[in-house]
Amino acid sequence: MAKQQNMGQQLQIEVSPEVAKGVYSNFAIISHSHAEFIMDLASTLPGTPKAQVVSRVVLAPEHAKRLAMALQENIMRYEQEFGVIQLQPSQPTPPRTANPFGSQGEA
Repeated sequence: MAKQQNMGQQLQIEVSPEVAKGVYSNFAIISHSHAEFIMDLASTLPGTPKAQVVSRVVLAPEHAKRLAMALQENIMRYEQEFGVIQLQPSQPTPPRTANPFGSQGEA
């Protein structure tokens, strides 16, 4: 259980057994509007033309920025402990598809 200090109070976070199992994702599409960011996390197999979305996360812009900063900090810690993460140039990039917000994104 994670705890966070918030103005002298502790926030307790519970994770249900179903959520604690997690879902595997090797593909992400990120889009945004003026009010929110949407991350579709998907799983795809090499050579298949279709990716299955396994989770969708909707974030306020401020939370999206906090998430990006937290990911960057954790990547730096990971690389200090385990070495630089090498990106494979042969990995496919997500397709640029139309989305309901008119903005396009990828990850």
